[in-house]
Amino acid sequence: MQIKTVGVLGCGLMGSGIAQVCAAAGYKTIVKEIDDALLQKGLGRIRKFLEDGVTKGKVTAHARDSTLDRLTGTTTFDAMAACDLVVEAIVENLEAKRAAYASLERVLGAHTIFLSNTSSLCVTELAASTKRPDRFAGLHFFNPVPLMKLAEVIRGLTTSDDTYAQAFAFARSLGKEPINAPDRPGFIVNRLLVPYLLDAVRAYENGLGTLEDIDKGMTLGCGHPIGPFALLDFVGLDTTYYIANIMFEEFREPAYAPPPLLKRMVLAGRLGRKSGRGFYQY
Repeated sequence: MQIKTVGVLGCGLMGSGIAQVCAAAGYKTIVKEIDDALLQKGLGRIRKFLEDGVTKGKVTAHARDSTLDRLTGTTTFDAMAACDLVVEAIVENLEAKRAAYASLERVLGAHTIFLSNTSSLCVTELAASTKRPDRFAGLHFFNPVPLMKLAEVIRGLTTSDDTYAQAFAFARSLGKEPINAPDRPGFIVNRLLVPYLLDAVRAYENGLGTLEDIDKGMTLGCGHPIGPFALLDFVGLDTTYYIANIMFEEFREPAYAPPPLLKRMVLAGRLGRKSGRGFYQY
């Protein structure tokens, strides 16, 4: 099947980035949000990213204009009827995703492939909630999507060989380097990254050093591009807390248990950059 039209569910930080790279890769792209205010915010984020790219000489004016020409925003599922492939990038909530899939399947053709950008939920379980479990896979992007080269492709137990091959090829067509990841919480990257971040919080709780010194130690001492606390603030403390809980429920290993400080910061609304304050203030 030739993929010509791509749908993206969600126009938040991840969804808008996914929609941008799809349109930039030459696909007619339809991105859906639940209301016009959120849709316009997401489309504005795309326009700003492209404008900044033109200003910095990293994007041509022609590439900016052609990307935006291929991009359409909507607040209805009906507008996505012609999609050959849909990438779901909505809230990380099983019931919300199930409801979205049910609404999609009322308007989409039987050939359409579903890909979920979930970072922690079971792909097999998500697929089982649809009428096309063989045409369902995970495709996990990284933030910011237009800049990060990696994409994890996750095969559920019911994913067909053809669907998996098309998901892999689709990721490559977006300029990403796809890797095979298992259908287990955290996949590959978060399975390794989250325990490291949680351990950094525990070490800080135990007086290992200041936030700045720990971050500087990992950037200058280990060559990491960003320290653990700056990264937690960037990813979102609530996102990390949610993923950690799912991983702990699956494996019951202490390394995946969220530290008390992380829980209390989430309860206090200190979620990182998006709330203006996390481990650092913005």
